[in-house]
Amino acid sequence: MTTDPRIRRTGGRRAALTCVVALTLGLSAGCTAEEPAPAPTPSSAVLAPGKPGEPARTIAPDDYEGMGDVDVVTDADADFMTQMIGHHAQAVEMAQLVPERSTSAQIEKFAERIRLTQDGEIQYMSRWLTDHGLPVPAVASPSAAPSDGSGPRAPQTHDHDSMPGMLTDAEMEALADADGTAFDRLFLEGMIQHHGGALEMVEDVSSAGRDETVQEFSANVAADQIAEIDRMSRLLDELAG
Repeated sequence: MTTDPRIRRTGGRRAALTCVVALTLGLSAGCTAEEPAPAPTPSSAVLAPGKPGEPARTIAPDDYEGMGDVDVVTDADADFMTQMIGHHAQAVEMAQLVPERSTSAQIEKFAERIRLTQDGEIQYMSRWLTDHGLPVPAVASPSAAPSDGSGPRAPQTHDHDSMPGMLTDAEMEALADADGTAFDRLFLEGMIQHHGGALEMVEDVSSAGRDETVQEFSANVAADQIAEIDRMSRLLDELAG
């Protein structure tokens, strides 16, 4: 059986990404270079996108072998893209609080970068879900919906427990009620926590996902948020000084 070369590349990048995320989160760093193993037949059902306008269809593991190059995604791929929309939406909401509450030009500029980046990624993830016949979650950010208004919509939810790093309603209220230096500190601490949760989600999909587009996108998310955690940590140190 010939192994798909795309799967080999994805496997190698997954291993490297897992090491980066582990190091960033302060986990044990026992990372060594390994030859990625060929992707096995999925142990659980996968999703195959339908034709335009049609929903995705589920393929059982027993039916997967021999399907060739059919475009399939795992539940992990779909869950990551769905949940990360809600995760990003909260980060956008946090960033939108900055201009009227912060006294730091640096933090205001940084928050605007987060808002633009994550709002754009919400649009990207929404298109991916629509293209795969999957529902797009309705969230606070208007960019969650495809620009042409097409695509199914899922009910809006605020399930903080299902997504690591999310601020609770009480934490969001405290952030909105603060201003000046107190706001800046809460914003940076909250966004560092938020980014750390996103990195945990990336690590999960890098292990369980299959879709190459999701793998590449999640790697980019991790790279951006690792750099931003470093920047926010330095800004926090400046506040303390």
